[in-house]
Amino acid sequence: MAKSPEVCPDYGNWVSARLVYIPAALVLLFAGLSLLLPWLIIFAVLFFLCFIYFGYARYKFSPNGGNIQALVQGQLLDSVEWKGIGKVIDIGCGSGALTIGIAKRFPELHITGVDNWSGGWEYSKGICEQNSLIEKVSDRVDFQKASASSLPFEDETFHIAVSNLTFHEVGDIRDKRLLIKEALRVIRKGGSFVFQDLFLWKALYGEMEDLLATIRDWGVEEVKWINTSNSTFIPKALKLPFMVGTISILVGRK
Repeated sequence: MAKSPEVCPDYGNWVSARLVYIPAALVLLFAGLSLLLPWLIIFAVLFFLCFIYFGYARYKFSPNGGNIQALVQGQLLDSVEWKGIGKVIDIGCGSGALTIGIAKRFPELHITGVDNWSGGWEYSKGICEQNSLIEKVSDRVDFQKASASSLPFEDETFHIAVSNLTFHEVGDIRDKRLLIKEALRVIRKGGSFVFQDLFLWKALYGEMEDLLATIRDWGVEEVKWINTSNSTFIPKALKLPFMVGTISILVGRK
């Protein structure tokens, strides 16, 4: 009897397919228009370069092209430390990869993944739930639609809070530091946190030392940062601010 094909989880790609297809369509458009107005070939060339770059990035993030997406996420997962039973929140869970990764690594934790699942991404709550079923952790995870700017939980609900490359994407708060403060609000006193984002992008977060001082002023007992942007597995072409060239981890205890 033929063996049934293995069903694999779908964790998507951080580089949306739209970032590849739209420049490709614009290349064709301006290349055609350049037959009438030759100077428009400049735009065709520019969009072709965008097509090449984002196509390369999407490939490198994929499991077949280097799996950088999983490696970046693994840096955060390796920073999570916990012993015993507890509750975790994954803020901006996307396709559920980190939520599920924590559930698999820490069998005594219950994890809640929250996300806005906006239309610009190839993720949904249904995909998260299906992935958790495939990975056999659905009994210890749940997913809710919510914004990182206003988490629908009481103060000190969770023992651990994690977030991976989410805060910079939240559009309804200009000062991204306030998203960190909101995440800290739902952690119990003595609980831990591990956040990875574009924390080295000064336009978003300012100087790192100032950011750490601000977090300490909020009553956090311990916080430090880990520079993950210089990881050797990240190609130089992807070390741009809007990619992963400014990522770092904030880890600590409330």
